[in-house]
Amino acid sequence: MPDAVRGVGPWPGGRDAWPTDTRYDPELLEHGDSRNVEDRYRYWTMEAIRRDIAEHSLPFEIAVENLAHDFNIGSIVRTANALGARAVHIVGRKRWNRRGAMVTDRYMSVDHLPDARALAEYCQRSGLVLVGVDNVDGSVAVEEAELPEHACLVFGEESGGLSEDMIEACEMIVAITQRGSTRSMNVGHAAAIVMWVQAQRAVGSGS
Repeated sequence: MPDAVRGVGPWPGGRDAWPTDTRYDPELLEHGDSRNVEDRYRYWTMEAIRRDIAEHSLPFEIAVENLAHDFNIGSIVRTANALGARAVHIVGRKRWNRRGAMVTDRYMSVDHLPDARALAEYCQRSGLVLVGVDNVDGSVAVEEAELPEHACLVFGEESGGLSEDMIEACEMIVAITQRGSTRSMNVGHAAAIVMWVQAQRAVGSGS
């Protein structure tokens, strides 16, 4: 869908009708807003949107191992934004393909950590339980697991899953129960499922 159709035009009524709230961007009020944002954020500045998202985020974070430039990372970042994750950490290679994120990385905290050890140390400092998501031996079905409210969910790469170092750093490992012939599913899809489960539990607990 073209941006011009998806977005909105200049604020109706001209400059005399512009809102005075400092969250609004004069450029967008004048020229329209074609960004891929919720209607409640139309005409807001990027910083105002970031502040509001941070204020209403849920108490879980996401990490993704980026050992071989996995193209799924952008999709995972986009889902994390949509489901209210507090932050996303790219672990390993610093550069990643942002195309799949559809610019959502501009509206939330996305940072870089060099390795599994750095992520584990960050989680310890931040009071987060590091939870791996992979269908390895010893993993617990996510629908049966009692995921901690303050968790950092870490996802591996499409081809190899979580690295051995990351598995050792995790306090628990969960997996999605599958009933078909394939051994695994696309990591972007798996991440969406587990994030949705975590978000529903967080909302249900009143977080």
